[in-house]
Order: sequence, then C-alpha cells, then structure tokens
Amino acid sequence: MPHTLEWKVRLHLFEDDDGTTKAHLVLDTGTTELTGHGAAHCHPADADVPEIGDKLAAGRALNDLAGQLLQVAERDIEGVGAPRPSTRETAPWSL
Repeated sequence: MPHTLEWKVRLHLFEDDDGTTKAHLVLDTGTTELTGHGAAHCHPADADVPEIGDKLAAGRALNDLAGQLLQVAERDIEGVGAPRPSTRETAPWSL
C-alpha cells in the first residue's frame, strides 16, 4: 500500500568566536525528532571562504543525522522481530 509523508528539516548555520562554523540540523518526522551536529574550522594556511565551511559543517551534520536515522531504523527492525543485518552498508569513504 503506497503512502506519502512529509518530514521537515531545519538547518541552522552559525560561526562562533573562534571561527568555527557549526551546523545544527533538526529532522521532524511528526512522531520523532532527531538532531544532527557538524562543525568545520578553516585551517590558518587556507583562504577564508565561508561557503566552504558552511558546506562542510552542513554535510557533517547530515552525516551525523543519517547515522542516527539508520540506528533508529535498525532498532525498529528488531522491534518487529526481524534479525539485525549482519553487515551494515557503509560509504566507501569516511569523514
């Protein structure tokens, strides 16, 4: 049976006093709310390009949130009596 859902995502980006760009991401499914966090800091030898820090921090927050969402789904799978998968899909890279 097909169904349609709308999940709301709020992403807040801000820079703190030491120059670290931080991302705070909230996923609201209507029944559950998960929060992801990410940060990026410009290396002193690199050019200061705020858009790059924004993308890194946001990407890291999304990655954090994705991990949490997978964990919740795995617990839900176990909750309905299905065995946990023996291997977890992972990206070919790590952050």
